[in-house]
Amino acid sequence: MDYDTAQNVAGVLKALGHPVRLQIVELLEHGEMCVGDVVEKLGIPQSAASQQLGLMKDKQVLQWRREGAKVFYSIKNPNVIKLLHCVHSHSGKKN
Repeated sequence: MDYDTAQNVAGVLKALGHPVRLQIVELLEHGEMCVGDVVEKLGIPQSAASQQLGLMKDKQVLQWRREGAKVFYSIKNPNVIKLLHCVHSHSGKKN
């Protein structure tokens, strides 16, 4: 893996490296959601949800679309879900 690729991969991993962001990705695994839905499901302030969604959008983890006044987010690359499942599975195992 060359340095530029390693930097890109590290950026994606960093974007996923927060408990709330992991919860958001897990929610979006089942389909797109608007910010209000994320806020309701996770019980977090709208500003926190928007901040986390924006960070993941900037790192190309999520994509978005606008419908009227609402912004809907979805997973941009399904490999992110595979990665999340892999790490989640690993974290539950005892050494």
